[in-house]
Amino acid sequence: MIGISKLYCGAVEASDPLRYGRESGRLPSHLLQFSKDKKPVVVWNMTKRCNLRCIHCYALAEGEDYKGNELSTEEGRALIDDLAQFGVPVILFSGGEPLLRDDLPELIDHAARKGLRAVISTNGTLITEEKAQLFARSSLSYIGISLDGIGEVNDQFRGKKGAFEMALAGVRNAKKVGIKVGLRFTINRRNYQEIPKIFDLIEKEGIERVCFYHLVYSGRGSKLKDEDLLHGETRKVVDYIMYRTKGFFDKGRPLEVLTVDNHADGPYVYMRLQREDPKRAEEVYDLLMMNEGNASGVGIACVDEEGHVHADQFWRHYSFGNVRERPFSRIWMDTENDLMARLKEKKRYVKGRCARCRWLAVCGGNFRVRAEAATGDVWGEDPQCYLTDQEIS
Repeated sequence: MIGISKLYCGAVEASDPLRYGRESGRLPSHLLQFSKDKKPVVVWNMTKRCNLRCIHCYALAEGEDYKGNELSTEEGRALIDDLAQFGVPVILFSGGEPLLRDDLPELIDHAARKGLRAVISTNGTLITEEKAQLFARSSLSYIGISLDGIGEVNDQFRGKKGAFEMALAGVRNAKKVGIKVGLRFTINRRNYQEIPKIFDLIEKEGIERVCFYHLVYSGRGSKLKDEDLLHGETRKVVDYIMYRTKGFFDKGRPLEVLTVDNHADGPYVYMRLQREDPKRAEEVYDLLMMNEGNASGVGIACVDEEGHVHADQFWRHYSFGNVRERPFSRIWMDTENDLMARLKEKKRYVKGRCARCRWLAVCGGNFRVRAEAATGDVWGEDPQCYLTDQEIS
């Protein structure tokens, strides 16, 4: 996760996380990526049910009537209790579509009572005025709503006509009751030209945050592998995101903008600042060293609807264990599992360009799931590192 507003636009200084000792339990949410203890943010994919059928769904979500062996409310409460005791700072309720679980508000409140920050990742189409008011009365910190284009473009990704208007209504309903709302956009060849329109929508609707996700070849998203951007296109997209983010800051309306799942973005932002603002570049380098790049198996974790623990939400083909059998905290720290042990020191095991890259300390070897999907080797090169051989040498 690379904070474009934090790094390129100076919304965060290197001294900011130091004031809190870089301890995740003390850091505000916008500084968590700079913690030194790297307690994981946990994505709980609490259901496989969904009212849409997105073509890039990493979770392979099913229809609303899907009968899966989901963790029960009581099992969910026990999971949250263990996460809190372990020191997890944030739990992200996701799916499928988490709003299809009637116990979501109860579990949000339970997480908050235990000291966790609770956030939701949703397609937004089910956030009615009534639901928004219910969440406003709960202890919810944030709602991230997925939009992958405007109008018909988004609807094609979602597999449902009218999904864009329903999600936009969800954004407005949540904002109306004072809930912080952000957008989530997955970049690929079918929609990258929609990014200017997404920024226009953000400005028009007064949305506070946006995350641009680089495509990961997981779940149904595996079928889009051949529709990923070329390296030159990715560079242009990141340049444009920086340009539009700076435009918001220049107008006195700071917008939180992040890019996710391609840690080459960090060195790319730094090298640009070396040309434009060398003093700021050195601040950014310090922040990137704190960030450490890819956090799979360390600073990000996933628990699926049946309780299986994964290195991140895209790594659902490999489970380290099940919370019905052992607490998450024990599974996460069990380095007798060879893959878990290696992920916690992944910079020692990456191969090819990654192993000889001068940015390894700030990138962490980029995204291992994408490398595995492309090469068959979890420690192989990530094909979406767009830095040139000259830039990494």
